[in-house]
Amino acid sequence: MIEGSPRPGTSPGAGKNDVREPTFDEAGLQKLGDEIRRGGKPPSHRAPKRPYRKTKRVLLTLAIVVVVGVAGAAGYGFYLNHKIHRIDVKGLVDTPTTGADAGTQNILMVGSTDRCALTVQNPAYGLCSQGVNGINSDVVMILHLDPKKHSVSILSIPRDLFVPNARTTGANKIDAALFQGPSQLVAAINQDFGIPIQHYVVLNFDTFANVVNSLGGVKMYFPMPVFDAYSGLKQLTTGCIPLDGIHALQVVRARHLQYQGTGVTTSNPAYWPFENSSDLARIRRDHEFLRVLATAVAKNGLSNPVTDTRLVSGVASQLSVDSTFSISEMVDLVLTFRGVNAGSAPQYTLPVAIDQSGSYIYKGGSYGSIEFPVGAQDQQVIRQFLGVSATTDTMHGGQLPDPSTVTVSVMNGSGTYNQATTTSDALSALGFKMSGVGDSTPVGPQSETVVYYAHMTSADEAAAQAVASSISGAVIMALDPAQVTNGAQVTVVTGSQFSVNPPASGATATTGGGVTTSTSAPTTTTTSPNSEFQAPSEAVTPLQPWDPRSCTASGGEGT
Repeated sequence: MIEGSPRPGTSPGAGKNDVREPTFDEAGLQKLGDEIRRGGKPPSHRAPKRPYRKTKRVLLTLAIVVVVGVAGAAGYGFYLNHKIHRIDVKGLVDTPTTGADAGTQNILMVGSTDRCALTVQNPAYGLCSQGVNGINSDVVMILHLDPKKHSVSILSIPRDLFVPNARTTGANKIDAALFQGPSQLVAAINQDFGIPIQHYVVLNFDTFANVVNSLGGVKMYFPMPVFDAYSGLKQLTTGCIPLDGIHALQVVRARHLQYQGTGVTTSNPAYWPFENSSDLARIRRDHEFLRVLATAVAKNGLSNPVTDTRLVSGVASQLSVDSTFSISEMVDLVLTFRGVNAGSAPQYTLPVAIDQSGSYIYKGGSYGSIEFPVGAQDQQVIRQFLGVSATTDTMHGGQLPDPSTVTVSVMNGSGTYNQATTTSDALSALGFKMSGVGDSTPVGPQSETVVYYAHMTSADEAAAQAVASSISGAVIMALDPAQVTNGAQVTVVTGSQFSVNPPASGATATTGGGVTTSTSAPTTTTTSPNSEFQAPSEAVTPLQPWDPRSCTASGGEGT
């Protein structure tokens, strides 16, 4: 245990005089929602007339646990509402009211590393006073809610993913966007991935720890001893281990994990092997932790969902949501999604290609370990996550435009001989209207292919989606009017690793130099001969033998 940290199963300040408030039943919550929507006052604080009946179904994510927990607290009075921090977030879009996606919402959940924003500094997290003052998003997770299908899905975006609109000044890792505020992070997701965001929720270290502590702690099974010098995780014994908030945080933040696997005889964690793909491995464990958290919520009888004021009191003052996220809307979420099955809600991770060099160079600057997008797989996973077809404009709804209506120019951004021309010919073979080619200054030896569009309108963004969907490899969209050339609607700046998809009829390709061209239909493939990127990751990956996981009811290893 860390000195000064709460014991597992307790919350800060817990004692013999603690009194747990009575819970509201579902009918009471429905009545509360109706009263709020009529503009009236909340019902008086009184115990329900009938006993609360536990259910086995709970919402999956920490975001909803926290958000609807606040909504549940409204049933006891609005006195907690003023404690929630409301922040102005630009770029949020309205919930669609028509079409196949009518009523759907995407809630962006962010885990902030801002130590300076904590009410009480904690050495376990690193101290602002000692220079630990970076503001990044450890977690970038989107919760998709579909009331028609009564379904929930989750998409995690790896924090080291290199994206064009991360900053107003240009490309960076997506976790760097939060330094310029939540509006910039929302903009990056809207503009580069075509995912509309309706609401924003940010949690800090204290919020996370308080949620876990308010549930009485959680238990996770450790099949192997594990260690992470950066997060503070040091679990040297195996089995089903109780975790308080701080120790649970060490598990979900671990991205430099070492493990004592089979054949490792030394007991010194410093000499244990490191796992690969640290960024993706942490997401994998975070998804497992959400399932463990859901089990803890169900066990505590908080599954209508959260109706425990101790939980809400512990997090409300440290919770920030966008200013448009009203109490009445939170109550609606409670009533609509209270029966979602935690075990069946799909969890995706956006596929990426990991740079193995450890020092990515872009425009002369070093960005350390990064990941490239993988256009075709990313588009497929995003549409699967949103529950839409391959021809749907994910940002604005409706259908993607026919290629014959989209005007495209191509700029050679890699320096590969004749690359713009062969790429233009290949896109023309797919039916796009080509308006010219040219050269763009290479950003480095390795680069993404970027599909630029000039305006955040349905027509321009959908056109960019149609073009990006036609190119495989390290490909991503971006909003940047300055990059759109030759009077085109969309401009493709080619990179070092991409391929234009062949026409539906197919073709046999021959390779010469760095470019592959078809013998019967124009296509192009460019792959840098010194590429240091791994093959694309999977959208869903199983736990590894060393990963912490759920416990069975008897304390054994869960599945």
